[in-house]
Amino acid sequence: MTWLEVIVLGVVQGLTEFLPISSSAHLRIVSEVFFGRDAGAAFTAVTQLGTEAAVLVYFARDIGHLLLTWLRGFRFPAVRATSDYRIAWLVIIGTIPIGVLGFLFEDQIQTAARNLWLIATTLVVFGLLLGLAERIGKQRFELEQMKPADGILLGFAQAMALIPGVSRSGGTITAGLLLGFSRPAAVRYSFLLAIPAVVASGIFQIPDVFAGDGPSVAQMVVATVIAFAIGFASIAWLLRYVERHSVYLFVWYRVALGAVLFVALGAGWIAAY
Repeated sequence: MTWLEVIVLGVVQGLTEFLPISSSAHLRIVSEVFFGRDAGAAFTAVTQLGTEAAVLVYFARDIGHLLLTWLRGFRFPAVRATSDYRIAWLVIIGTIPIGVLGFLFEDQIQTAARNLWLIATTLVVFGLLLGLAERIGKQRFELEQMKPADGILLGFAQAMALIPGVSRSGGTITAGLLLGFSRPAAVRYSFLLAIPAVVASGIFQIPDVFAGDGPSVAQMVVATVIAFAIGFASIAWLLRYVERHSVYLFVWYRVALGAVLFVALGAGWIAAY
């Protein structure tokens, strides 16, 4: 990989990871359109370590508090009645679906699921679902009111993002809105829920990213650092945005991008693989 490719993809990862528009789809599209090849699922997984590091830094106080509360709950029964203890367990429970499905369908995720026809379809379909959730969601509940059943359903929604184009945050936000949670609550939980799965996936795929003609260690470090810096700013912007605006901006963008991708594929301007 060239340094230009690594830098561009690092920027794309940082910009798109937390927005409900699918970072994996954007990395796949940008790689194909501008560099004539697929950077690969392993590259995506490892650069996500940078953006997840941004989550860890941005939410360090919240994450530390949840972890401490979870550990104290094993010793003190009174702690188990708190919402923070329940949320900590919900993050753990919600991570199980993506872990199991990611392990079972690893080969398909890295091959067939990266077909640009499929990505164009998921961009449009799940964009429209996000718009529907924004329209009919009651937005009555906050994160502290989340129940175990909600955590499991949101975990399966996150697992759908194993298919590029669905979007990890998009799937979780869509499900959260449909379950009646507010936009800020759904976004915040999507950040917390992503941490265990993304960190585990990135570490697991580090050996794969350097195989063949992939990036060097130095290039991978640079891409990850870029993703971290831009991802940190993206978190702050998104949290402020959803407090005051609907998610229709992302819906329109997803549908438009999917439509353009369909046209480009149908005209033969780019290859599906």
